[in-house]
Order: sequence, then structure tokens, then C-alpha cells
Amino acid sequence: MFVSLTIVRYPKYFIPFAFLSMAILHLPLFFTRGLSFWKLLGCGKNGTFDIQPDFQQWGMLGVWNQQSDFEKFQENSWVSKWWSFFCHEKWIIGCIPYESHGKWDKKEPFGKPIPDRNYSGPIAVLTRATISWSKLKSFWSNVPIVSASMNQAQGFITSVGIGEVPFIRQATFSVWDSLDDVKQFAYKQREHAQIVKKTHNEKWYSEELFARFIPVFSTGTIKGVNPIII
Repeated sequence: MFVSLTIVRYPKYFIPFAFLSMAILHLPLFFTRGLSFWKLLGCGKNGTFDIQPDFQQWGMLGVWNQQSDFEKFQENSWVSKWWSFFCHEKWIIGCIPYESHGKWDKKEPFGKPIPDRNYSGPIAVLTRATISWSKLKSFWSNVPIVSASMNQAQGFITSVGIGEVPFIRQATFSVWDSLDDVKQFAYKQREHAQIVKKTHNEKWYSEELFARFIPVFSTGTIKGVNPIII
């Protein structure tokens, strides 16, 4: 199994085509060989769960049977050609699932990988949730606290906020120097630990998924920079 996250940026004058892509790209993706799960995604402005959308930046998460399936998609697909024509930047990170818990649309898209506890390299983390309608105010009022603490955390490299539905179906994809840095932030950083406790005590989410990945490559740029050097 191979997982790709593609983030693209459209020029301002092509923003209408960005919205159009969210409707029409589903059809070619449906017929793409070797693609077992995908999501077309909007992006937030500040790199995490974000109530402010960035209408120039959009994404696609794909789960592939093999890395070669993704490579063929990159070379030949109508979707890839769309991005090449309309977008002025594209960044791709390719990953291997390390571990995964929870569901996305009642599916386990990354399977149940058995983590290699001897692995010591960089780690990518996907945190995804469907927020209950009655908990939207509580959730969004706490987002700035987590965002600020993550950006200052030890070992943090970069992150991008992605989502399927504004305000409700949100995700953060972040990259860290090591698994120890992820654990330090997730379980020992005070502000984040308090928010995690709230999510469970107040039942903010109707569905959630937490997954970790081993980055294999990072190519292209976003805002002029490749955020990860592997």
C-alpha cells in the first residue's frame, strides 16, 4: 500500500476552475486503476484545522495498491494534466502507512499496518475528524490554542490543513522529525493534552481517524518551498 498527498496552488484568476475541479475530477478518479481510496480536499490558510479557507490551495489524498500505480497516475492521468494546466505549483509527499486507528467514511483506508518499532526516521501524521454539529463552537474555539502549540513544538517540520466539508469534516497532515517528537507533543504538551481530553469527555467527533506514515519522498513546492527534505 502506498499513500500520496498532493497539494496544488491555483493562480487567483483560476480559482473558479479550482472549485470546478472538486466536482468533475471525481469521475476520472473513480476509474483510476490501483486507486482504492481518495479524497478531494480544500485547504485552510494556517496549516492546521482552519476556519479560514485558502481558495488558491487544494489537495488530493490517494491510497494506492502500489507506488507504481501512483507513478502511472502522475504520468498519464487526466487529473494530473488538469493540475499541470491550471496550477502554478504542486507539492507531493509519498508515504508508507505506519499505523492507523479509526475510520473515514466508515472505512479503514490505510488498513491495519503493524508498525516497525525500530524505525527512527521522520514521521507524517494525519488527524481527521467529523465534528458533531452541536460541538462546532467548542471545537473551533479551541483550534487556535492547538495550532500555536504545534507550530512551536520540538521536531515539528510542517503541516497542512485539509478538509472535505467546511467547518465539519476536517483534517491536519503534519510532518515531524521523529516518532518521539510526535509522542512528546501528543501526550506531554500541556495545551494539546488538554484538548485531547476535551474531545473525548465532550464527544466532539462523530467519526475520527488517526494515522502515521513513513515519508518516502517529497517533491515540488508550495509557496516556493519544498517543506520537507528527505
